[in-house]
Amino acid sequence: MPRCNNCGEHVSEQFSRVFGDSAGDVYACPACSANAGIGEVTRERKASD
Repeated sequence: MPRCNNCGEHVSEQFSRVFGDSAGDVYACPACSANAGIGEVTRERKASD
């Protein structure tokens, strides 16, 4: 089961596909970040891939 690498909260497979990096790692989720923050972290991680 995928988990947020920031807080350890479970995230769905779909959330991981959408907001995860190319390896499926998630660095922000609704439990630890505002929705705007999730998008920002996702963009930063994808830019560094």
